[in-house]
Amino acid sequence: MEIAALEIDHFRKAYRSGAVAVDDVSFSIRPGEFFGFLGPNGAGKTTTIRCVTGIATITGGTIKTFGFDVVSDYREARKRIGLSPQEFNVDIFASARRILDWMGGFYGMAKGDRARRSEELLGRFDLLPHADKPFQALSGGLKRRVMLARAMIHDPDLLILDEPTAGVDVKLRHDLWKYLQELNQDGKTIFLTSHYLEEVEMLCSRIAIIDLGKIVAIGDKSEFLKEGQSLEQVYLNLTQKEKHGA
Repeated sequence: MEIAALEIDHFRKAYRSGAVAVDDVSFSIRPGEFFGFLGPNGAGKTTTIRCVTGIATITGGTIKTFGFDVVSDYREARKRIGLSPQEFNVDIFASARRILDWMGGFYGMAKGDRARRSEELLGRFDLLPHADKPFQALSGGLKRRVMLARAMIHDPDLLILDEPTAGVDVKLRHDLWKYLQELNQDGKTIFLTSHYLEEVEMLCSRIAIIDLGKIVAIGDKSEFLKEGQSLEQVYLNLTQKEKHGA
């Protein structure tokens, strides 16, 4: 039996205030899959990602990456995940090269291995001409590329992308789409959240929609697009129904 790249089972996250951010969510992602995770602001997407990566604690249920529990086997689970968050949580005065080197060191990579991997990624994402510039001096598109390269420095099995093209112009967005498609074709498992529904429709093979902390739909992309509907139409119908209690 194939081990899931990500297995979420009856996951729940509640806060001390009593607010429930995610309530009894279960789904799994197969190795090599390009999986889209959609939902309105506050639906539970980022909370789920924070719990998968160990940034936040789980209230109930289990989460495993390639068979490793993110709580009891945190170190092994975290090694298998690369996270590109929505926010630019880096030293804005550091260069792209330094950012990649530091993250490689965080994962215990030897100096020579960090240097070789950094050069490979800087080349792959067309960052070599900008490798030694301060992060704050880069354009929005170049910053997004640095965040993606940083997430990949340790060659993770599962790549989690939280709004990876936010604030990027159309051309650079299409460039990033090309990079992501190549990564997936090379076998990388990708978990994507995005407010650009055409992005999810183009890239993902399977999709889940979360609203008010619960999964309201999950399935192959073809199931969402049947009868000539667009993903946007289906998404709006599902999330509006939840809001009105239909």
